[in-house]
Amino acid sequence: MPRLPADRLDALLGRFAHLKVLVLGDLMLDEFLWGKVSRISPEAPVPVVEVQRSESYPGGAANVVRNLAEFTPHTAVVGAVGRDTFGETLKGLLSTHASDVSGIVEVGDRHTIHKMRIIGRQQQIVRVDREKIAPLLPRDAATVIAFLKREIPKFDAVIIEDYGKGLITQEIVDATIGEARRHGKIVTVDLNPKNPLNWNGATAVKPNRPEAIACAGLHEDSPTADGVDVVRQAAAILRERWQTDYLLITLGEEGMLLFDKDKPAPYHTPTQAQKVFDVSGAGDTAIALFTLALAAGATGIEAAEISNHASGVVVGKLGTATLTLAELRESLLSSSAV
Repeated sequence: MPRLPADRLDALLGRFAHLKVLVLGDLMLDEFLWGKVSRISPEAPVPVVEVQRSESYPGGAANVVRNLAEFTPHTAVVGAVGRDTFGETLKGLLSTHASDVSGIVEVGDRHTIHKMRIIGRQQQIVRVDREKIAPLLPRDAATVIAFLKREIPKFDAVIIEDYGKGLITQEIVDATIGEARRHGKIVTVDLNPKNPLNWNGATAVKPNRPEAIACAGLHEDSPTADGVDVVRQAAAILRERWQTDYLLITLGEEGMLLFDKDKPAPYHTPTQAQKVFDVSGAGDTAIALFTLALAAGATGIEAAEISNHASGVVVGKLGTATLTLAELRESLLSSSAV
């Protein structure tokens, strides 16, 4: 990447605190039970975890809000929870991160999505999920759409975070992208290939490698064409299908690949992770920082670098982690990207 001067970096990062971002997506409550393992259960060949502490965090689309909160106090969240204890806990946690939680709809016919991870010896031993995958009832969907149409004009950017749990439908997508385009707002998407939707009109879509390949109808072992690997084949299909300004494909340990509609060739940024402890939530960090950077006026390449460095920091932490402005700036300044 062309050298990014420190004053340019500081100008971009300095704008983050003034940006207003709305997050729409599947909300979850992540719970972690941390314990000590010293023996195997006499009942089954499994470790016995003596729980020493527990922590709960906003998960799914709510984790995107949590990531954004480290950089801007102006966020809103739109989603659904059940009328249950997990929903109350999640709303309470989100109220400490988002400036507006009035877009959260309480739905009586569904459970709040809850994921409990049990960790012993610094390793995840098992994950227990509670969830019901179903679209919103028409009246609840109408409430969400009305909120979006009323609130989107007030924001600089919208993030659609689809975990494939039922909230994100084509009707809601069309309403969101349509309203954002009418008001000249950035709208970015973190998709789920199990929920095939049309993202035409979005500013950017961010699949990971397996998601991009699956969305394009290809497979890892799909034959290459003229030396073009399967990821670039998938990108060509998806860019033609969605006509977005940017397609950002995350490649895990290989970094990120950015396709810009105005550039003839993709831009590759290698991973910045120094060590990897936990990849949980790294995609949430990536979409949050890529969106913030674009809204701050960054070029696609600058936004990809900022997003890549942010992801590199969080995978070096245990659990569903976030990073601070100081950590992001240090990572960028210590690399050849600036």
